[in-house]
Amino acid sequence: MARVVILGAGVSGHTAALHLRRLLSREHEVVVVSPKADWNWIPSNIWVGVGKMPVRKVVFPLAPIYRRQGIDFRQAKAVAIWPEGDGTLARAVDIVYTDSLRDGQPERLPYDFLINATGPKLNFAATPGLGPDGHSWSVCTPDHAVEAARAFEAVKDKLRAGQRQRLVIGVGHGTCTCEGAAFEYAFNVEHELREAGLRDLAEVVYLTNEHELGDFGVGGMTFTQSGFVTSSQLWTESLFRERSVTAIVGAHVERVDEGKLSYETLDGTQTTLEFDFAMLLPPFRGADLQAFDRAGEEITSDLFAPNGFLRVDADYTPKKFEEWRAADWPSTYQSPRHPHLFGIGIAFAPPHAISRPRVSPRGTVIAPAPPRTGMPSGVMGREVAHSIADMINHGATVPTRSASMAAMGAACIASAGAGFRTGSAAAMTMYPVVPDLVRFPGSGRSGPDTYGEIGLAAHWIKHMLHHLFLYKAKARPGWRFIPE
Repeated sequence: MARVVILGAGVSGHTAALHLRRLLSREHEVVVVSPKADWNWIPSNIWVGVGKMPVRKVVFPLAPIYRRQGIDFRQAKAVAIWPEGDGTLARAVDIVYTDSLRDGQPERLPYDFLINATGPKLNFAATPGLGPDGHSWSVCTPDHAVEAARAFEAVKDKLRAGQRQRLVIGVGHGTCTCEGAAFEYAFNVEHELREAGLRDLAEVVYLTNEHELGDFGVGGMTFTQSGFVTSSQLWTESLFRERSVTAIVGAHVERVDEGKLSYETLDGTQTTLEFDFAMLLPPFRGADLQAFDRAGEEITSDLFAPNGFLRVDADYTPKKFEEWRAADWPSTYQSPRHPHLFGIGIAFAPPHAISRPRVSPRGTVIAPAPPRTGMPSGVMGREVAHSIADMINHGATVPTRSASMAAMGAACIASAGAGFRTGSAAAMTMYPVVPDLVRFPGSGRSGPDTYGEIGLAAHWIKHMLHHLFLYKAKARPGWRFIPE
C-alpha cells in the first residue's frame, strides 16, 4: 500500500487529488491536507468583489466531495516536511489541524509520495499598510472580495451624493504577479460605475508594476489576425483609452496610508497618490514550510528558494536575461534531491521571470513575477498525478509525464464587465506560456495560437467556464473529460 499526501486543495492540488484517486486502486491512500474547508474558484472572486455574484456561488465544501471520492481530507496546515525520514525511516510531513475539533497539537503524517501544492502566502507585509488589515482591499479570497464589494458600494453611495471619488486598482508591490486579475477588477469596477450612471464623477486609476500595458507578467504578446500584426500593448492601451482609465506603469508601492499611497516608478521618481478606494493585490511567497533531515537538522534552504517556493527540475543557474532559455523551465516538477517530492502550481520556484527584470536607479526591483495559476496549474496537477500513479502501479523509476510551461499553451478570459447583454471580456490565448525563441524566432510564440479579442461573446464564454469548472471541481459525472 502507498500513501500520497497532497498539501493544498487549490486548482493544482485538487486536480492532482481527483486524478490520483481515479488512477490508483483503493488499497492506496490519497490524503489531502488543506487549512481551508472550502474550494474556491478564484477567477470569479472578481465578480464577488463588485457585488455581482454572491460568495456561495464561488465556493463549495471539500469534505463531501472527498468523502464521496474516497479521499482522506485533513483540514490542517502543513508546517514541516521530513523528506529523508524522521529517524524511523518514514518520510513524513508535520501538520497542525485548523478546525475547531482539534487541540492544535501537530501530527506527523507518513507518506510515500508528497505533492506540495500549497499555493501562495499572501505577503501583504511586504508593503506597509497593504491589505484588508491595513488601508486597501483585496479580492484574493472570498472573504476579501466580500469586504471589497462593501467598500465599493460605499464609494457608489458617495458618488450618488455628488462626491467625486478616485479608485486606485492594481498591484501593491514591485514584484507582484497576477496583473491580469488587477486588470480584470479595474474594468469590472469601471463597467459597474457606468451601468449605475456614476462614471462621470469617478476617476479610475490602474497602477501596475508592468513596464508597459499588456505585459501581464509574460513579456507581452504579439497577435496576428486577418493579416494584421499588433501587440498586446496596443491592444490593451486601446481598451484603457476607450474606457478612460488612467494607467500608471512601472510602479512599486512603497507604503499605503489611509487615503494615500506612496510609490516609486522605474525612473526613480517617488510620488504620492490620494485615493478614496484602493484594491491592490499583494506579492506572493511560499507557504514557509520547514524541512529537516533524518537527524533533525534543518535543510529548508536546500529544498526551497529564498522566497519559500520549492526547487524542482529547473535550471536555477543565475543568468542574464538574454541567456535564459525555455529549456530552463521544469517539466516533471520533481525535486532533484528527493524523487518522492513534487511541487506544482504556484508552490514551485520558477527559474526566472518571463518579463524582462527591471530595477530603478534606487535599486528597487519593479518587474512582474511569472504567473503560474489557472490552466497551467491544472495541467501540472494532472500530469504529476499520472507520473506518481505510474511509479506506484507500474514501478516507474522516473516521472513518465511532463508539463513544461515552455511547451504548454494557456487561455485567459478577463472580464471587463459582468452584464449579460452589456458586459464584455478580453480573451487571450498564447502558446507557449514561456517564450521559446528557438522554436519561434522573433516573438517566442506561435502566431496562429496567440491572439486576443474583446467582446460580449468572450464574456459569455467566461460565464460558461465558471459553471463548467465548478462542475469539474465537484467531480460530477464525466468531470475528467473537461480539459484543465
